[in-house]
Amino acid sequence: MPNLNALSADEAEKELLACCASRAFAREVAALRPYQDLAALTAAADAAVRGLAWPDVEEALAAHPRIGERAEGAGRESAWSRQEQSGVEDHLRQALAEGNRAYEERFGHVYLICATGLSGERMLARLKERLANDPATEREVVRDELAKITKLRVAKI
Repeated sequence: MPNLNALSADEAEKELLACCASRAFAREVAALRPYQDLAALTAAADAAVRGLAWPDVEEALAAHPRIGERAEGAGRESAWSRQEQSGVEDHLRQALAEGNRAYEERFGHVYLICATGLSGERMLARLKERLANDPATEREVVRDELAKITKLRVAKI
């Protein structure tokens, strides 16, 4: 990863924040440079996400738009989010909005799913399934989904 490796620590952290909006994640992954290749970088990113304290996961979640809502802004993270959620059909947006409200009331944070390649129907079905999870189980599912999203985004930088 010569580009990420060549950046200053601050610049590398800024790039990594677009992949996972946790400052702890960005600091850790930037500090472990240089990376020999993409596989090493994605492995480090995965380990960093899985090692985050829950408040750091919540910091990352705060940057994600609700599934079915169009991410605003001109930044790279917003553009990636719009691309990742391109499978959400207009007729599902109301059902997803209702599901998001129920999920946020139950768990206290945005519903996160790695949307890449999923239809809106599948995202809604998973949301309904996950509403039955207990909070500890759902935290692990959220961490897995965040790791998937982060690995896809790291590969783009």
